[in-house]
Parts: sequence; C-alpha cells; structure tokens
Amino acid sequence: MDDIQLLASIEKYLAGEMPPAEYAIFDALRKKTPEIDQMVVEHKLFLHQMDSYVAYQNIKHSLHEAHSKLLETGDLNEGGEVSTKVQVVQLWNRYKRVTAIAASVGGIIALVMSGLVAYFSPAVNGNQIQQLSKDIEIIKRNQQYQGSLINEVKSKIPTGVKVISGGSGFLIDPKGFIITNAHVLKGTSAIVVDSKGKEYTAAIIHIDLKKDLAILKINDEDFKSLKSLPYSIQKQNADLGDEIFTLGYPRNDIVYGVGYLSSKTGFNGDSLSYQIQISANPGNSGGPVLNNNGEVIGVLSTRQAQADGVSFAVKSKNIYEFVDELKESDTSIEKLKLPTHSAIRGVQRKQQIIKVADCVFNVKAFTQK
Repeated sequence: MDDIQLLASIEKYLAGEMPPAEYAIFDALRKKTPEIDQMVVEHKLFLHQMDSYVAYQNIKHSLHEAHSKLLETGDLNEGGEVSTKVQVVQLWNRYKRVTAIAASVGGIIALVMSGLVAYFSPAVNGNQIQQLSKDIEIIKRNQQYQGSLINEVKSKIPTGVKVISGGSGFLIDPKGFIITNAHVLKGTSAIVVDSKGKEYTAAIIHIDLKKDLAILKINDEDFKSLKSLPYSIQKQNADLGDEIFTLGYPRNDIVYGVGYLSSKTGFNGDSLSYQIQISANPGNSGGPVLNNNGEVIGVLSTRQAQADGVSFAVKSKNIYEFVDELKESDTSIEKLKLPTHSAIRGVQRKQQIIKVADCVFNVKAFTQK
C-alpha cells in the first residue's frame, strides 16, 4: 500500500466510511503497527485543526459584518470613535461576548497555524520527536563491532529470523516480568540480555500502543528469579527539578545517564509523559528513569531531535494502570506485584547503579525472515 492509498484508507477509517470487515482489518493493522497508528493520530489532529481554522474564519466573517453594521447605523465612525460615553458602555455590553470569543479564537488560531505549518513541514514526522529504539542498522553495526565476542558466545536468537528493533527494559517483578516501550518491540518475539552479557529468551505478553508500554516475560530455564527488586515504582507524579538518572543500552554494554525533571508534561503538553533534561540515544528506549531515592518515576521513550538534551519519559503511574488493565484479561499475571519499597534509598549513587544494573536488560526483537 503506497502513501496515497494509506492516506485514503485513514480518511475513510476516521470518517467511519469503511465497511465493517474492512474497518476491523485496518483497526487490527493499526494496533500492531506503531507507524500507522501514529499516522492516524496525526491525521486526526490535522482534521481537528482544519475544523478549528474554519470556525475561526466564520467568526472573523461575523465580526466584519458586525463592524459594517455599526458603521451603517452611525454607532461607529470610520475613525473608530463613538459619539458619546454612554454609547461606549452600550456598545461594550452589546458586543463583549463576541469580543471575548474573538480574543480566544485569536489565541487558538496561532496554535492552529503553527500546527498546520508543523504538519506540512517534513521535519515533524521525521525530526521533531525521535523514538529511542534501535533500528536494524544500529543493531548490525553493534554486532559487527562485537564480532569476535559474538563468534565466541552462541546466541539464543533462533536461526532463520531477522532482528529488526531493540532497546532497553527493566524488571517490574523478580520472576522475570520486564517493562519496555511498545515501539521497541517491532518483531514477534524477543531475547533479553543482562548487564553481564547473558541472553534469555522472552515472550511478548502484551503491548499498549497508546501508553507506549509493553511487557515481556523471561521464559528461559537459565534465568534465576530474584528475591526482590532494589527499586520501587512511584505511583504519584514526580516534582520539577528532581535529579534523575537512567541506565540503558544505546550500546551493547550498559550506559549511565544523569539529569533532572524539567516539565511535568511531555511534548506538546502530553500528560502521559514527563520532559527530562538528559542525554539519550537510540537504544535508551524502555530504560528506567529513577530519582535519588531509587524510585522509578518513568520509562525513557523519546527525545526532541532539535533541542539538545531534551528527552521524554512515560510516567511510572501508567505502569500501574497498564498492569491493572492486563490483569483483568490475563489470569497468568495475577501474581505480578509491582515493587513498592526502595532498598536503595539513601544509598550512594555508585551502589545504586550496581544494584539497578542487574535488573536492566538489552532487548532485541526479531521476526521470521
């Protein structure tokens, strides 16, 4: 399906003009393909912006007609001066509602026009926000760089499959349940690699594209469940200025980053995310963002390409909502318990990193060739 056909399908989908069978097929395709889902969201926003712009033009036309009528009746002269002070008061009482609407719409149209410019600009979809998953080319380069090591260690990636994406993930339960971003898992299966380079096979349990979260379960007999996790997962919103740190896999070995929380909302006011000031690279997606108390406050997901060090993280409270929703439909995870106590509170950062690193994994998603 080329871009024109896809756009036509999205138009029909949003307008409810698809036959039920076709709608069901397209809806399923949207749920399992993040790129198409993003196009649907962006096109819906574009249509909304166009409707707002039309509404603005209609109000502008009404104001012009009202102005012409005032000139005709003599309530307003060409210089804009009213005949008496009483007329000023009467005029304000009569038209203050229209004026308020015009002022509001003036602000809205500024946003709308910037949105329209952004929508038609080729920089938006490709450059403004960048997902921090690894694509196949980055994975290939890492494998070539580590060529000698790969030859020495037999990989658990099955033969005849293609690794297509990757990123980071971390344990949310000692029994092997791992959280990551939905956009990290573009394949049908995955393996995860710990900080010591040991690989484990993992099953994709569930993906939520709206929250950009996914859960994996290590189902490898070589994996030994931990007694407990060193960190907790915060249920409340974090505070502006909180110092934060993250661990992840922009390379094949684990990398530490440090920064602070710079906004309680994400890109364009996204309430599901935080804005954080931290350096992040492809491969950091899915990594934990922790505060000084050893509490996970978010899941690192994207960065703003044209702003140095501006990244975004899905808020940790969404993990609770995600798990609760999943428990209602999947009895196999009823015993999954998110950690609510941090054992590394008050511990020096170096020791915090050592403890957390054992729970952070390099995620590699693959599919059949």
